[in-house]
Amino acid sequence: DYEAARRLAHLISAHRRKHRTTPVIMTGGGPGIMEAGNRGAAEAGAPSIGLNIVIPHEQLPNPWITPKFSFLFHYFAIRKMHFLMRARALVFFPGGFGTLDELFETLTLLQTGRLKPTPILLFRRRFWEAVVGWDRLVAEGMIDSQDLALFQYVETPEEAFEILQEAGALDPDGG
Repeated sequence: DYEAARRLAHLISAHRRKHRTTPVIMTGGGPGIMEAGNRGAAEAGAPSIGLNIVIPHEQLPNPWITPKFSFLFHYFAIRKMHFLMRARALVFFPGGFGTLDELFETLTLLQTGRLKPTPILLFRRRFWEAVVGWDRLVAEGMIDSQDLALFQYVETPEEAFEILQEAGALDPDGG
């Protein structure tokens, strides 16, 4: 998944750089997939943003964040708010509790109309379907079947890039 995240960030950043638009890649600023996103942008010659968090066992800002766009947060809620205020799209790669928290809050805000419609891409369908029983949630009446349209699955960086482009998320004006 690291290489896929790196490739997607590179594709998006190269596209945005060609059109001379502002930084577009924003990550949680830490290691792993977050680092891959910032690294892909840097390798495309584009700046990227890192929204880091102060927690006991992690995390230092990764070295690929553009220094002037490296921010440190003490509270997850404020950090998520900054992500969601600025996002033209969100791509979720397989992750742990932090990723799940961010995904479910985003979906809840979309479901309740508190967040403007935003493309949500879930990378690697098999992972997400194994972790979240979406169909079970519908069957039990916990969510509506329409809620499953709040996100799309993607399997490759190229597929994600194409969807983001079609959604207008890569346009200079944000679509």
